[in-house]
Amino acid sequence: MSPEITGYVMEKLFAHGALDVFLTPIFMKKGRAATKITVLCHADYRDRLIEMLLTETTTFGVRLSSATRVKLRRDFIQIETQWGPIQAKRGYLNGTLIKTVPEYEDCKRVAEENNVPIRDVYVETLRAITPLTTQNHSAHR
Repeated sequence: MSPEITGYVMEKLFAHGALDVFLTPIFMKKGRAATKITVLCHADYRDRLIEMLLTETTTFGVRLSSATRVKLRRDFIQIETQWGPIQAKRGYLNGTLIKTVPEYEDCKRVAEENNVPIRDVYVETLRAITPLTTQNHSAHR
């Protein structure tokens, strides 16, 4: 299947309820190179996404498996940078803050608006986050 079609299908899967889509290069029988498309979704979207895979790709079948998810409790804070505000997601385990991560879309927007490398925006945001994370670790212990 053409890689352009794969990209198109990924976009459609996300637009129709996929939580995540990832591609894995694999070798199939007779040594044929292929791309495995993995779609994570809630059960409510399963049938719609299966139909999309069967109609939009060259596959003749879809394998199903179930999984459970464990996730951190989250909240969001706003970080001030020299280029403007960046939202960051904080993750808590058993009530303790264990990580704070800048939101990609905010970093991208600020980088484009200010014509600076996104890496610079990300690094500066992380620098601004570090003292906050240290303070919150101390407060939760």
